[in-house]
Amino acid sequence: MGIGLKTYQDALDFLYARTTGKWKLGLERVQALLGALGNPHASLRTLHIAGTNGKGSVCATLDAVLRARGLKVARYTSPHLIDFPERFLVDGVPVTSDRIVEWVSRWTPEVERLGATFFEATTAMAFQFFAEDGVDVAVIETGLGGRLDATNVITPMVAGVTNIQIDHVEYLGATREEIAFEKAGIFKPGVPAIVGEPELGIRDLLVTHARSHGASPVRAVFGEGAVEEVKVTAEGTRFTLRHDNDVRMVNTPLIGRHQASNAAVALAMLGALPADLRPDAATEEAGLRRVSLPGRFQRVGKHVLDVAHNPDGSRVLAQTLAETRMPRPVAAVFSVLSDKDWQAMMAALAPHVDLFVLTNTPTAPASRAWNITDVMAHARAKGWAAEVVRDFDQALARAAEEGETVVVTGSFHTVGDAMSRLQVSPTDG
Repeated sequence: MGIGLKTYQDALDFLYARTTGKWKLGLERVQALLGALGNPHASLRTLHIAGTNGKGSVCATLDAVLRARGLKVARYTSPHLIDFPERFLVDGVPVTSDRIVEWVSRWTPEVERLGATFFEATTAMAFQFFAEDGVDVAVIETGLGGRLDATNVITPMVAGVTNIQIDHVEYLGATREEIAFEKAGIFKPGVPAIVGEPELGIRDLLVTHARSHGASPVRAVFGEGAVEEVKVTAEGTRFTLRHDNDVRMVNTPLIGRHQASNAAVALAMLGALPADLRPDAATEEAGLRRVSLPGRFQRVGKHVLDVAHNPDGSRVLAQTLAETRMPRPVAAVFSVLSDKDWQAMMAALAPHVDLFVLTNTPTAPASRAWNITDVMAHARAKGWAAEVVRDFDQALARAAEEGETVVVTGSFHTVGDAMSRLQVSPTDG
């Protein structure tokens, strides 16, 4: 028996109540919950993507190309920017709030009995929705790590790891080697493995892990080929992709040097698909033209929205600001969750930002709010121009007064809250 939920907000309140405390890793609870649902994931043909950064871009590219192939494609990603249903897209359209209410109402007793977390419940929900909708392919992004992530119940057609950087050290380890071990946990026996890490040492480690898991074939994008002649403009990214004796020009509308690597990973994953799903070059080109991903160097008037939320992401954002020659002065509306390395993020951005407008993000959990007084003191000590404007709406207005370009960054919450106020839909495009 389920419970009676009156509203969509009731359903979200129930789910969000399960986010308190530390992230609980492990597959036992989600496997038990999926068993109660009839194991919907077992009927799905999936692609699985892990990595510190770039997962969203790879997922968006896979989605666009497979839809250009004429397939019905689902995409499960996290977190959302504005509203929860963004996490579950079928042919680019979010599931309805009514379905979420119905699912939570029906399965709350089982979720509570098992002690399933927010992400475990959400993952089970995704697999059931996608199975019910009869999708041809589901593109699945890991939530945290890989080996013990709730999504790792699937046996995909292809698994890919984008790159390894330091993040979530309390769960995944303090070194890139430890984190690589966790991310490589998505590689499975007999399943093609794609490694997108460019650095030789970590790349070889991921390849070794993939082979130890029995993955086959194992392909390292930067070991077997090269991404060359990358040209970044305000309209997109163009590059030459070399693999064995094949050389091709690739264009993606996603902006930034890193998007060449993300596109190369996606194309390698597509090339490893079974023959009945594998797109040809013309379909790949058509799909690439349609790739859209909100919150990744997304330009809205004078605003640039970017969800960079760790030092590596901020370095990439800084490089892209330089390469696209965005008009100066640049004012950054900057708000970061307290468990992130905001000092290193600011250091990466500082050469390209003329004023930091430090603020609080309305939707960020109170338990993870940063100490804005400490941030201002750090900025002053470093000699960076910064102001504290605690009210988020006033911070956006202040940055717009001062900047020819307004960068909004630091977290998904920061960008999502700005999108709400700028009336930008995260599912258009």
